[in-house]
Amino acid sequence: MCGIAGIFHLEMAKPVEESRVRAMLVPMAHRGPDGSGVWTAPGVGLGHLRLSIIDLAGGAQPMATDDGQIVVTFNGEIYNFAEVRAELEEKGHRFVSHSDTEVILHGWRQWGERCVDHFVGMFAFALHDRATQSLWLVRDRLGVKPLHYAQLYDGSLIFASEMKGILAHPMMRREPDLSAVEDYLAFGYVPDDASIVKGVQKLGAGETLLAVRGKPLGRPRRYWDVSFADRHSGSPAALEEELVHLLRQSVRSRMVADVPLGAFLSGGVDSSTVVAFMAENSREAVRTCTIGFDDKAVDETSHADLIARRYATDHRVRIVSPDDYPLIDTLTTHFDEPFADVSALPTYRVCQLAREQVTVALSGDGADEAFAGYRRHKFQHREEGIRSLIPGAIRGPLLGTLGNLYPKADWLPRPLRAKSTLLGLAMDGAEAYAHSVSVTRPPMRARLWADEHRAALSGYRAEDRYIKAMRDAPARDAIDRAQYADIRIWLPGDILTKTDRMSMAVSLEAREPLLDHRLIEFAAKLPVNQRIRGQNGKYLLKKAMEPMLPTSILYRQKQGFVTPVSAWFRGPLAAEARAVAGGSALARTGWFDMTRVANIAEQHRSGLHNHGRLLWQLLMLDRSVERLFGTR
Repeated sequence: MCGIAGIFHLEMAKPVEESRVRAMLVPMAHRGPDGSGVWTAPGVGLGHLRLSIIDLAGGAQPMATDDGQIVVTFNGEIYNFAEVRAELEEKGHRFVSHSDTEVILHGWRQWGERCVDHFVGMFAFALHDRATQSLWLVRDRLGVKPLHYAQLYDGSLIFASEMKGILAHPMMRREPDLSAVEDYLAFGYVPDDASIVKGVQKLGAGETLLAVRGKPLGRPRRYWDVSFADRHSGSPAALEEELVHLLRQSVRSRMVADVPLGAFLSGGVDSSTVVAFMAENSREAVRTCTIGFDDKAVDETSHADLIARRYATDHRVRIVSPDDYPLIDTLTTHFDEPFADVSALPTYRVCQLAREQVTVALSGDGADEAFAGYRRHKFQHREEGIRSLIPGAIRGPLLGTLGNLYPKADWLPRPLRAKSTLLGLAMDGAEAYAHSVSVTRPPMRARLWADEHRAALSGYRAEDRYIKAMRDAPARDAIDRAQYADIRIWLPGDILTKTDRMSMAVSLEAREPLLDHRLIEFAAKLPVNQRIRGQNGKYLLKKAMEPMLPTSILYRQKQGFVTPVSAWFRGPLAAEARAVAGGSALARTGWFDMTRVANIAEQHRSGLHNHGRLLWQLLMLDRSVERLFGTR
């Protein structure tokens, strides 16, 4: 795992100063504490920060071919590099290292842009070809590794693993994009197709961008996408067998490392599945780690301990208080853009714990998106069945009216909280699902904006990207469309951003075996009843793991990390909530009606309403605005 950065002059081969590339690497030093390197040539400069994982002695970067014609700087891992290397050697290529990086160089020489189709892994890299005077930027299929880029007014293209690397370039202007702020308020993160700093772009998951000197910069090209349009025809038993084979292959390939390796173990289905296959493939006890909480209502250490004992892992547990709000500044530093997923706090803690013993840790990310494991997937599946029974001409007006009349009552038992359900059923499936993934709904967002800035948004809606993704999805069923949108938007924007930034913050490489693209493609073809059955999401995954995991793990209610954010804003963060409403960096932007923000803070403090999640969003936005735009 590493950090990369660089500069490429599009118009002419002007000199690139090594010091300028190094300056872009400095703020990302946490991504590569084991070394750094910079390579320059007329019109191009590539930089690299190294966290040594494979070929510790011979994998230094940027790496060039023997003739110096092709140079690459690479962040990530190519898990099938040995197989690709063997194929290239059969075609006459000669290797001088044991690094997966060298496979990229020879792959480009053999296959050109199609070389990426041969790679299985997580990666972001930039490759310069002197013969074609080009720079090729690449991001892995699911977006595990990040890559930001920007085109400057002097005609240069710059790139970096994190936004802070881009912003270190002195010609990069810092101007906020209010549509990205609206996106953040909607989702709690800034999606990959947006940026809070105008001019900064993120290469999308499964995309490449080819820049050729003397030509205008084109648009990214998508080289991979997941399709839900087809269905497996095999029996359930055959599907189980194929799934187990794919899981075993995916975990085994991600256990290749020349440094200590372990796993995150929460005691849920996904991380337990990964640990089970790791134990099967390891001659030594698998190193596992779990974060526990001193609040028994949210503590999952007993479930993790059950798996640790079953597979005799070298297990470590650290009990922490859910009150981890002092990490706010750490989060702001590492995410750059505002990021309001509160589970980032315990994710940081579990990465800290893992890094004390290992350099690589396998995680269970991705199974919920691939196998329909979120509660919202079950709701969408159930509600779409109801929608199909009631004509839209009747359903919209009738249920919409009832939903508007029904009181919002978060304090009632969940079955009695009918307002959101009624309003959702009144919409079409894509619109309803887009609203279900929003953490702050459009009416509340509209009330927050100051009049002039609300008008400047010109009716822009963050949810429209979800609606478009679902309507354009290569899919058969409503749940297909929801999963497709989650894989394209939520997964890279929230889940993988969180894991990358929090693991890299402590110089830990996190690997996601459940996001092997072959596994994702397999899951997308499953019949719906093999994904959702009754109250169970991830149905086939759970059935397939019955011989390896106890029922109490497979079929218990999904929990996830919990933090008492609402209590914080009635206690230790009450003053922070009041500060956001007046005198803060956010207040000085003039974006929001701060009287309304102050009322929201007071309503929450008094217990009249629960606005804890929104206040957390506003606090994280305030800290990011201060850091990015220096409004204090």
